[in-house]
Amino acid sequence: MSESVPVFGRRQREEIAPVASPATSAPAPLLQQNEVVRIPLDTGATVRAEIADLRNLCLTRMDATAVAALAPERLLIEVERLISDLATDKRVQLNGREQRALATELVDDMLGLGPLEPLLLDESINDIMVNGPDHVFIERSGKLLQVPVRFRDWTHLTNICQRIAASIGRRVDESSPMCDARLKDGSRVNIVLPPLAIDGPSISIRKFAKKPIDFKKLIEFGAMTPPIARVLEIAARCRLNIIVSGGTGSGKTTMMNALSRFIDSTERIVTVEDAAELQLQQPHVVRLETRPPSLEGKGEVTARDLVKNALRMRPDRIIIGETRGGEAFDMLQAMNTGHDGSMSTIHANNTRDALSRIENMVQMSAMGLTPRAIRQQICAAVNIIIQVERQRDGGRRVIQVTEIAGIEGETQLLNDIFKLEITGETPNGRLVGHYEVSRIRSSFTERLQYFGLDRAWLAALEEV
Repeated sequence: MSESVPVFGRRQREEIAPVASPATSAPAPLLQQNEVVRIPLDTGATVRAEIADLRNLCLTRMDATAVAALAPERLLIEVERLISDLATDKRVQLNGREQRALATELVDDMLGLGPLEPLLLDESINDIMVNGPDHVFIERSGKLLQVPVRFRDWTHLTNICQRIAASIGRRVDESSPMCDARLKDGSRVNIVLPPLAIDGPSISIRKFAKKPIDFKKLIEFGAMTPPIARVLEIAARCRLNIIVSGGTGSGKTTMMNALSRFIDSTERIVTVEDAAELQLQQPHVVRLETRPPSLEGKGEVTARDLVKNALRMRPDRIIIGETRGGEAFDMLQAMNTGHDGSMSTIHANNTRDALSRIENMVQMSAMGLTPRAIRQQICAAVNIIIQVERQRDGGRRVIQVTEIAGIEGETQLLNDIFKLEITGETPNGRLVGHYEVSRIRSSFTERLQYFGLDRAWLAALEEV
C-alpha cells in the first residue's frame, strides 16, 4: 500500500481537545460520544506493538486498485472486517472499539492525511502546525494550543508531506526540502523537511474557510464596525487601488476576499499567487500560480513573471495574493496603466511601514529608479492601505485605513481615514476601543463623484 490514492471526504467531524502543555503525560481525551474513535496515546507498549503488527499485515493484504475503487464508508467496513479476521488468526486481544480505531487510522492514512484529518474537519481551527511527529499545535479563536495528535515516526510524517506535495505536481525530499502547496479544499500548506527542520518534518497549514467570509461576518466577528465596512465597500466599488497590510495570520487574505465580493461580475480578473487560495466569486477569473524550479534549477516561474504576463491578458483588475519581491514594480505599473481596482497584500506593521516595504521591493527589481521617483510611482498608484492586526485577545481587527494623499518633496502625505484606539478590555479579556475618523476631503473625491458614491462616503464617515 505504498501507492497514494485520491483523497475522499470523511464521515464524521472529530473535535480535538487541547492539552495543557508539551509535558503533559496523560493527554486530554480525543473522543466525544458518537464520534470517530482513535487509539489512545497512552496505550501500553505491548498492545501498541500488536496493533502495529496488525497494521502492517492489513497493508500487505490490501490491493491499491481495489482500495481506490471503494467509497470511504465502504472501505472502513472492509478494513474493520479484515482487522477482526487477522486479530482472531493472530490471537490479538482487541475489543470492537480498538478495531474500529485501527480501521479509522488506516483509512485516514490511505485516503487522507492520517492524524491530521480530524483537525482538517474541525471548522473552529484556523491553523495547524506540525513540529515533528510528536508536537502538533492548532490556532483556535486566535489562541495557540497543543493537541494530543501524534504521527508514528518521522517516516510516517514525511510520507504525508510528500503526498501533499505530489497532489499538486510538486515534490519535497532531502534534495528539495522546502515546498509551498495547497490541499484540495484550497488550504495553504508550507512544508520543511530535514536537514533544514532539525526536529523532524514541519507542516504549517492555513485552513481554507468552507464558507466565504463577507463583511457581514467580519462585523459579527468584531473585525470592524458597519460604517467601516461601508467605506471599504465604496472603495472597492469605486475601483480604488487597495493594499491590505498586516502581520502573519492577521487576516489579510480574508479581508481581500471580502473586498473582492464587490467587484462587478462583468469584469475580467487575473489573480497571481504562490499557492492559490483566493475565493473570488465572479464568473470571469483567471488564476495564475507560481512554479518552483526543477531539480536542475530550470523552469521556475516567479510572481513577477506572472504579473508581467497578466498585463497581456486584457485584465480589468489584477489581484496579487502577496507582494514580496520585484513584482512590486510591475504591480505599480499595472495600477498606473488602466487596471484600476487592483489589490494586493503585504506584510507590514502599519500603513507607513507598508509604503516603505513597497519602496524597498521596487528597489529589488533593479530598475535604477531614485527614491523620489519610486515614491511618486507609489503615490500615483495606491489609493488606500488597510491595516489589519491579530491583537492580544485573539481578535483580528481593522486597526487603520490610510489614504495616500500625495507627495511633498520626498515625503508621502498620509491621511488616516480611520484609526482604532483601544480604550480598555472586558472582564473576559476582550479588547474594547473606538475609531478615530478624519473627515478631510479625500484626494480621490472626483472618483467617488464619478461613481455617484461621494455622498454615501460622507454619510458613512458621519456614522462613525
